[in-house]
Amino acid sequence: MAESISFSDLKKGFTLEFDGEAYQVVDFKHVYMQQRAPTLTLKLKQLRNGKTFERKVPGTQKLTLAEVDPREAQYLYDDGSSYIFMDNETYDQFPLTYDQLEDQIKFLTEGDVLQILFYKGDAVNIDLPTTVDLEIVDTPPAHRGDTATSGNKPATLSTGLIVKVPMHVNTGQTIRVDTRNGEYVATI
Repeated sequence: MAESISFSDLKKGFTLEFDGEAYQVVDFKHVYMQQRAPTLTLKLKQLRNGKTFERKVPGTQKLTLAEVDPREAQYLYDDGSSYIFMDNETYDQFPLTYDQLEDQIKFLTEGDVLQILFYKGDAVNIDLPTTVDLEIVDTPPAHRGDTATSGNKPATLSTGLIVKVPMHVNTGQTIRVDTRNGEYVATI
């Protein structure tokens, strides 16, 4: 049985069910105006196709959590039209499309193990860890006088992601990146 929650229990990242489909909450805003019914504006991402849109619902309406099944899987490769993952228990392979993953793939390298979300038996999205460790493949060299606090410079990582890093970080080093905002966390 699916669980229902009120707007006060809602958080970003929750997976809700509307009209038989699963949607991930990207953002939300509850508006309560005097002498009017409260409204809840949800920014949702449909998990099957990756499309993002806004939906308004009455602020007092109960929301239904979608029953998603997280399973451990390994990212294998990009076949040119989708990304291929393998279930670590059954060894079944399944694709996720470019639209489903959007920019999340820039945090993955082949062989990474992570959680895949299944909804009604279909793989619909991935659940990234909070941080990932990636190697810097290109960044401008540091110059004499540059310090760790003097500013930042762009760095291209092994997955193609570009992040701002401190001046003392060089090509070939591994850094930790926050997957929620794509920012540098630490040098490994």
